[in-house]
Amino acid sequence: MRVGILGGGQLGRMIALAGYPLGIRCTVLDPTAESSAAQVCDHIRGEFDDFQALYQLAQKSDVVTYEFENVPVESARWLAERVPIFPPPRALEVSQDRLVEKTFFQTLGIPTPPFAAVTERHEFDNALAEIGLPAVLKTRRFGYDGKGQVVIRTRAAAERAWEKLGGRPLILEGFVPFDRELSVLAVRGRDGEIATYPLVENEHRDGILHRSLAPAGDTAEELTERAAEYASRILTELDYVGVLAVEWFQDGPRLLANEMAPRVHNSGHWTIEGAHTSQFENHLRAVCGLPLGRCDPVGWSAMFNFIGNVSPAADVLKFTEAHLHTYGKSPRPARKVGHVTLRAETAEELRDKLPEWSRVFDRPDQGPG
Repeated sequence: MRVGILGGGQLGRMIALAGYPLGIRCTVLDPTAESSAAQVCDHIRGEFDDFQALYQLAQKSDVVTYEFENVPVESARWLAERVPIFPPPRALEVSQDRLVEKTFFQTLGIPTPPFAAVTERHEFDNALAEIGLPAVLKTRRFGYDGKGQVVIRTRAAAERAWEKLGGRPLILEGFVPFDRELSVLAVRGRDGEIATYPLVENEHRDGILHRSLAPAGDTAEELTERAAEYASRILTELDYVGVLAVEWFQDGPRLLANEMAPRVHNSGHWTIEGAHTSQFENHLRAVCGLPLGRCDPVGWSAMFNFIGNVSPAADVLKFTEAHLHTYGKSPRPARKVGHVTLRAETAEELRDKLPEWSRVFDRPDQGPG
């Protein structure tokens, strides 16, 4: 089986690596000369709207997928006329616009923070009056890892936010005083079978994921079941195939949908060592029409991202529980260059070891710079 991947970052790299044991060979399309994924699989260099490059990818692929959600929808639709492409282009369309995404959630009965569309200044003022402060002003498109958004707590901050982001399609969202940030990953096969990983607790720094704990501790079974049910509604409505991530704010007993990612996800990296089947293998199983693997965890896991630079291997691997992944990227501020997953057999062991792990991996130079 040959799988084409739109995007050649670390997610594409890990998808390709997961394919080798299954006899699946991947080819990535990416505009950069030395992408992370190109180090481990075939690489077509080209832009995502370059139809000659897209044609080459189609010719080398039995099925096409993508590793990031900002692939042009037109390119995905063009490919879909020539080769199966999963997840479907509609999933891209929904996830690329925050207003469309939030409206989509609400049509499925999935709770969200309050929100309002903003384009003109008077709409911004009206939205502030309706939603109140604090709030978050975001661009509707192309925001990730904290980019394209400003938290507003005062009227003076509102003026600065408008000066920074005004003049393009925006969305104003109510700020949620959440207890914690959670995510759920679910996978749907071509036959409609759905499997769900456990809820994960995430900690972000400056908008970039720093640490994930899986399964999320002290999580009521009812909350886990609700997250799985909401994810199932999305997967079914979109006739989705592949792995989907949904990020949540937990506000007491409530789950409020923040955003979805129609792809494998950073908060699922722990699944490589911490679940019976990794998110990357299950994504390939789904898009290739193979039976899905089990999603239940193997013990308890903590995943730390390396931002900017990777800790020396000797410092990481001195922990016998550690599994190090580097992405073949040059160091750069705010760049995800690797991660480490540490496994524990029980929740108690994870709780006892987490402070020591955090002292090593909560490094001051791990911020965005």
